Amino acid sequence: MTTGSDKLLVEKELSWLSFNERVLQEACDPNVPIVERVRFLGIYSNNMDEFFRVRVAAVRRRLQLGSITSDRDRNRHLLQKIQTKVLALQEKFDAMYAELMRELVRCNIFLVNEQQLSEFHSPWLKKHFRDNLRQHITPLIINRHQDLPMLLRDDTTYLAVSLNSDHQRQYALIEVPTKNVPRFVELPTEQTKRKKHLILLDNVIRHCVHELFSPFFDYNSIEVYSMKITRDAEFDLDDELEHSQLEKMTQALKQRLTAEPVRLVFDRDMPEHMLTMLTDRLGISNTECLVPGGRYHSFKDFIGFPNPGRKYLEHPKLKALKHPLFYKSVNKFDALARQDILLYYPYHRFSHFTELVRQAAYDPAVKFIRINVYRVARQSQIMHSLMEAVKNGKKVTAVVELAARFDEEANIEWSKRLAEAGVRVHHGIPSLKIHSKLCIIGREEEGKTRLYAHIGTGNFNESTARIYTDFSLFTGNQEIASEVAQVFELIEHPYRRYQFNHLMVSPYNVREKIDALIEHEIEKASSRKPAAINLKVNNLVDRALIDKLYQASAAGVKIRLMVRGMCALVPGVKAISDNIQIYSVVDRFLEHARVMHFHHSGENRIFITSADWMKRNLDERIEVGAPILDEALKQTIMDIMAIQFSDNTKNRLINQDQTNPYRTRGNKRKVRSQIAILDYLQQREKKLAELKQEENTEQEIGNDNKHTSEPVIAADKQAGTPLKCQKITP
Repeated sequence: MTTGSDKLLVEKELSWLSFNERVLQEACDPNVPIVERVRFLGIYSNNMDEFFRVRVAAVRRRLQLGSITSDRDRNRHLLQKIQTKVLALQEKFDAMYAELMRELVRCNIFLVNEQQLSEFHSPWLKKHFRDNLRQHITPLIINRHQDLPMLLRDDTTYLAVSLNSDHQRQYALIEVPTKNVPRFVELPTEQTKRKKHLILLDNVIRHCVHELFSPFFDYNSIEVYSMKITRDAEFDLDDELEHSQLEKMTQALKQRLTAEPVRLVFDRDMPEHMLTMLTDRLGISNTECLVPGGRYHSFKDFIGFPNPGRKYLEHPKLKALKHPLFYKSVNKFDALARQDILLYYPYHRFSHFTELVRQAAYDPAVKFIRINVYRVARQSQIMHSLMEAVKNGKKVTAVVELAARFDEEANIEWSKRLAEAGVRVHHGIPSLKIHSKLCIIGREEEGKTRLYAHIGTGNFNESTARIYTDFSLFTGNQEIASEVAQVFELIEHPYRRYQFNHLMVSPYNVREKIDALIEHEIEKASSRKPAAINLKVNNLVDRALIDKLYQASAAGVKIRLMVRGMCALVPGVKAISDNIQIYSVVDRFLEHARVMHFHHSGENRIFITSADWMKRNLDERIEVGAPILDEALKQTIMDIMAIQFSDNTKNRLINQDQTNPYRTRGNKRKVRSQIAILDYLQQREKKLAELKQEENTEQEIGNDNKHTSEPVIAADKQAGTPLKCQKITP
């Protein structure tokens, strides 16, 4: 067996299903508050929808386009394995849903259907339907002349209706609206205020379905069952030169709306005549596209499941920390001029970044702002600050990635708004998606332009920053900042040559730099010297880098990996990967940060990056990773990773069988890393704030010897020492 053998690579689609099973585990965990468990069902369902739209669709395309019999057989076999796993998870999902509904009842929360309405609630709900909901619903009457796939929306729940008379059946589809009306309706209290009743919008429509059809159709009986289609999320871009990138993306989005369905999820109790009608009219002949399920299919809306009960039924809200160096500096650039600052969301406030951009928008010293835009919040303060900056005479450039999957429409709209406001909008390099998380601000200081840069692992998105864990490095280091400026130049002029000595920039030097760093560890391990690699990514599926890690493991390098999503690497194979341990934390926050830590003969080379270890991130996108140079910030990242690796509450082991066993706790104290990290940062920031206050006091009494920046740097280094956690050692 060689390291290049397929036997040493887990198929990434099956690994992804293993990841989503970890999400489902959270819904099954009795230690998670009940309302949060219901919401995890929504997260699981939303993930599964995207899995079919992207990954299953890609396998089906490979199957259809494959010219070699062995490739077609491999993809056909893979689809069968996917179907088997999906059906098994669906059974587990349905069982857990039923259990959670019983648990909610014990908490006096009743999610009722239309058959469980009381005599008090039934007339109230019919009036509510007429007054508030009916105007948002227009049934689609099915006839022979329609191109039904063209008329249905992707990933939207429909109620399939059969109006039955003595001689015929008339079919119709009702789109369940979710944009203008709430998914859940809270019913008024009846006998006691303790009991809370909720009903899904689907069941409200079922209860009132006769009000939609009886005025216009004669029928003896009516049947109503839910269904949903999922389309291929990929699309082809027109290569005609006269079309702008914006026009191409607009046309491509229309393509997605009518793409071939890759999945039909339907109520398993749906009668055969109705299922046959749907598969025939939708052109679905492959049974692997059919997924029988329960009564409800837009479970993604359960992400917003309300809590009408006690506060303890959901996670307590955690208050994000104010970083003392930012918070105590009225002018944010003063803080950055003195030293690098590292934020870790959602533990730190994202508003530190939005405030920096807001100040830059009217600071007379600021001359220009450049930023990458991949995914931003619907109501983005950052985008509004950019438009205000133009009014104040700043030169503002926004590189907007139009091909950010499922955010294309929002980014097209932002592009138009920014351009209308006078922002110079650039759409990057057509062949390379721009996925880096960069912002650079040029400020005139003492007659020269000084650069301030941001390099991060996550998007400039106020909404996701509250639930995604991500690092943001703010630096006034001119060598690093000038290389960030070069990345923006590269995006606009990709055919010029650029030299990056510090940054890792895909697709230009990342593989070369990572290979060199791993080779250093291999060399040290071969000489029986300390050697270690600690890596945190969302996905690890790049074959070349996996082979490199196998090579390092075989040489004796101790490797620990924290992988949230897909992991194609197989750990624990004798003489190949027995020095590799892989963990995965799934908890209330989504682990999104990407970090590389190489022991490097005790130097601890640490990088944060926007790139996962996937071929697309390394070879087909603009991604940027930055070294952490400040020793105190290095220590902070090492401490945080040490806490995560020590998690014995939410940590799963990724093993050869992809079974997701929890890490055993034994006699060790309980460690839940996401809570422990908050405690660690609170202690760190408290100590840093105290030292900052001491420095300010010394300045106030006029001690000129204390006016330099050295005490602040020393203070940050002192505040960065490990607190109640074990350092990462090889």
